[in-house]
Amino acid sequence: MLVFLAPGQGSQRPGMLAPWLALPGAAGAVARWSELAEVDLVAAGTAWDADTIRATEVAQPLLAATALLSAASLDRRPDVVTGHSVGAWVAAAVAGVITEDDCLRLVGARGRAMAACCDGGTGMVALLGGTDVPAALDARGVTAANVNGAGQLVAAGSLADLDALRADPPGGARVRPLPVAGAFHSAWMAPAVDALAPLAATVTASDPTTTLVADTDGTVVTDGAAYLADLVAAIAKPVRFDLVWARLADLGVDRVLELAPAGVLSGLAKRCLPGVEIAGAVAPVAA
Repeated sequence: MLVFLAPGQGSQRPGMLAPWLALPGAAGAVARWSELAEVDLVAAGTAWDADTIRATEVAQPLLAATALLSAASLDRRPDVVTGHSVGAWVAAAVAGVITEDDCLRLVGARGRAMAACCDGGTGMVALLGGTDVPAALDARGVTAANVNGAGQLVAAGSLADLDALRADPPGGARVRPLPVAGAFHSAWMAPAVDALAPLAATVTASDPTTTLVADTDGTVVTDGAAYLADLVAAIAKPVRFDLVWARLADLGVDRVLELAPAGVLSGLAKRCLPGVEIAGAVAPVAA
């Protein structure tokens, strides 16, 4: 059983869109998506540097466009699909819940809304290892925003609270600051939920045609309209990819293919789904 994984923010890298633009129809699609997302995706994905594409309003639609092109290039369809954070929107498109155009329109708006919540006073750190870390985070006023499995967790909160966390790591965890602009997947993002909800309400969602696993709780999605609302709400809710890995194991997944730009989720899959076959989408070679 094959699962497609769509990566989330932080996976982007300069030039990642360039090889996919050679695919038939890709240039036209990306031009259309650029207008919908309000970002010059060609420039972002071929010429802009790492600092520029790190901006939330750029990274999110750029990741969505790259992942969708890589999915379209494959001669196979998944039995299961899921994604991490913004990758969940890609997964929804691959599963037929929303169209690719609606995905880019909504992800572009999502990125802008989340960027507007970043006032310079919040951020995120990664915690590796340690014991009873989630409980310790709650006690210190920060959110376990991404529970990724394999002892990897990302905390979100005020910079002051995160600095205190780095000075006194909970449960023996190793703490590493992340180059992000705000406290994603926490209550700090509530205004972004309110901003995106009216636009999402204009989109007609369909029930998934492929088994789709939600990144907030590992459940299998059956109601497309309800899931679209859940995707919006998830902006201010933690990602629970530990529960996704458990669901994939329960479903009998034995092959993993990470959509472009592959790497981050593949590394986690090696630790969370031992023994499965893992690959990444391979960019086409220019003639």
